[in-house]
This record gives sequence, C-alpha cells and structure tokens, in this order.
Amino acid sequence: MYRGRAVSMLPHDAGPKTWLDVGTGHGHFCAVAGQVLPGTAFDGLDFTDGVELAEREGRVRHGYRGAFPDLAPELAARYDVVSMFHYLEHSTDPDRELRAAREAVRPGGHLLIEVPDPESRYARLLGRWWLPWLQPQHLHFVPVANLRERLADLGFTVVAEQHAEPHDPVDLLAAGWLALDHAAPREDAPWLPGPPGRARRALRAALFLAAAPALVAGTLLDRFAVRPLSHRLGLSNAYRIVARRD
Repeated sequence: MYRGRAVSMLPHDAGPKTWLDVGTGHGHFCAVAGQVLPGTAFDGLDFTDGVELAEREGRVRHGYRGAFPDLAPELAARYDVVSMFHYLEHSTDPDRELRAAREAVRPGGHLLIEVPDPESRYARLLGRWWLPWLQPQHLHFVPVANLRERLADLGFTVVAEQHAEPHDPVDLLAAGWLALDHAAPREDAPWLPGPPGRARRALRAALFLAAAPALVAGTLLDRFAVRPLSHRLGLSNAYRIVARRD
C-alpha cells in the first residue's frame, strides 16, 4: 500500500526534491517511499511523538510535531509534494488543513490526498458494519466531487483521481469481525462495571473459533473476488487525488 501511494506521484513528478507527509505516524510510508524515490527528502508531521521516533529511526529527514495549520507558515512553499493519507477524515476542520497544504506546497508542486469514499456502495450495503465509518475517530467524510471543487477554489488543478488503486480489501472480513464482536460477550474494558468471568470469556473465545471459517471466507472474497472488480462495481472504499498547485 505504501509503495502504491508513492508510485501514484511518478506520472506527475518523477523526482520531487522535498516531500512532507502530514499525519505520518511513525514514518513507515516515508521509509518505503524513499525506496521508490531515492532522490527525495521526506519530512513528516504529526500530533504524536511517533514523528519524533520516525526522525530518530531515520525514516524522515525532519519530524514536525504539532498541528499542521499552526506550523504551515514556517513551511510556506517549501515542498514539492505534500501528502495526506487517511488524515483529513480525522481532522476537526478539513478546510483549514487544505489551506495549510496550499501554503506548504510550492507553486507547481502537488498535493496528494487519500480518504475513505463515503459514496462507496459498501457503505450502504454493510451499514454500521462498514469499517471506514470508524466512529468516533472519523469526523468528516468528503465526497470526491466536493473535494475537487474545494481544491479548485484554493488554486489547485486535479490531475489524477484514483479509486481502484487505494481500495483496501478488508470490507467483508471487517464487517464480519465487527458484527461478531458486537454479538459476543464483551471483552474486559475500563468502562464496564467489572471484568467478564471465566464462562463469558470461554463463550467469547468459542464464538470466534466457530466463526473462523466465515472470517477466512470473507478474507478470500475481499482479496480475490471483490478486489479486481471493486471500482467497476462501485465498491472501492477509498479514493486518491493528485492536485497541482497552480
């Protein structure tokens, strides 16, 4: 998945000099992307101390810790590419993040965005069991037409839109797991009045063992039956946009 994200930039800039990955976590994307683009210097930005770890481990050249909109002025026009992979849906103000990206990308540079696709047919078919809803972590879901329109308002030209490539083939497996987890006795959790007893733990384990063949079947369907047809059937669970700052 990381490699595919980096490769998606090659037709538009085969050799970016500087790349900022926003929401980089521990910098694993940057480490893999560096193999695809060995001449590119990767920086990372994140709220957590994971970005500091990424810098210590050499996965990023420099790690910025904090809020992107607050740090954007000091990063103005510094980057050939700014990427946001499954980041906007977590932010409290996606528009503010997009404006920060416009500030950090140099004129002629590119913004690379990947987010869950709320118009995926899986969202309707699987309902509450569709993994990308991921409540309460995911705060905003942006239809692709809305994002394209807002990027145009900010002075970007969308040069690529992908649906098949960013699809993560886990929908049926995840739906089965979530439904099973809901039906089974609860695991121990801080908000429960007390830990589950031995009988409830045994029942939960037995249910998951009994459901293992169904979960394996879901995995095989995800990867080998649905994935090749995901875009044609409208089942892609994510989309990716590459936009050039004019």
